[in-house]
Amino acid sequence: MSASPDFPRPTRRSTAADRAAMLRVDQAGEFGATRIYAGQLAVIGDRHPYGRVISGMAAQEERHRAAFDAMIVRRGVRPTALAPLWSAAGFALGAVSAAIGPKAAMACTAAIETEIDRHYAEQLLDLREDDPELAEAIADFQAEEVEHRDAAIAHGAEQAPAYPLLSGAIRLGCRAAIALSRRI
Repeated sequence: MSASPDFPRPTRRSTAADRAAMLRVDQAGEFGATRIYAGQLAVIGDRHPYGRVISGMAAQEERHRAAFDAMIVRRGVRPTALAPLWSAAGFALGAVSAAIGPKAAMACTAAIETEIDRHYAEQLLDLREDDPELAEAIADFQAEEVEHRDAAIAHGAEQAPAYPLLSGAIRLGCRAAIALSRRI
């Protein structure tokens, strides 16, 4: 039997270890996002109309990454050991999606931002009042990630070749990256 979407989720207090894992994952995710956009821009370029959209999103992701980088240092949280893998994988995902076409690049963005919106929403439920600084950053960044998803959809993400398959595969990869970065 599945729970109703209106059924309240059990609450628990997040621990320092939970918050460190959240921060590690979030920093890794924002780093990966900067690499995805770098890969897309390497193929599309900044003169294409979509290139300008991607550049704007990339600038916001860079700001998110810098904020999480600073929190990791300040709090003494170990970053993920998978950063080199996420760097290469992110750039490759961005470049390949853009090589398929600009709408596939937008499909990549829409898929990732859908997962990040879900991920950040779960983190905010877990955090509650336990860490106001982290919760505020996550809430602010989540709003921008939703804007990225909406912009990608407005720019034809759902018209990309094999959109359901492409989106599903990218979302699955994103969930796997979250799970791995939480621990490694």
